[in-house]
Amino acid sequence: MGYIPDTDFVLHDVEEEQKEQFLFQHSEKIAVAYGIISTTPSKPIRIFKNLRVCGDCHTALKYISMATEREIVVRDSNRFHHMKNGVCSCNDYW
Repeated sequence: MGYIPDTDFVLHDVEEEQKEQFLFQHSEKIAVAYGIISTTPSKPIRIFKNLRVCGDCHTALKYISMATEREIVVRDSNRFHHMKNGVCSCNDYW
């Protein structure tokens, strides 16, 4: 298991290292980190967004669900994503 940031989703014309920093600051990743430290392990983490989840965040959240053994539910502008054990309910059709 390993996560590598996919910098193809950063549209800014900056260096690779800066692109990785931009990806780390996406709101859904910050929300999941907060959910992990502030809720009990038995509860799912629910995130609501008014924008679409980028492909990098989608992949990262699947890995986080597998590593933490928690269910992560993300509602973006198009659909619900139920991530559990590293698998998303959208079958990676995000």
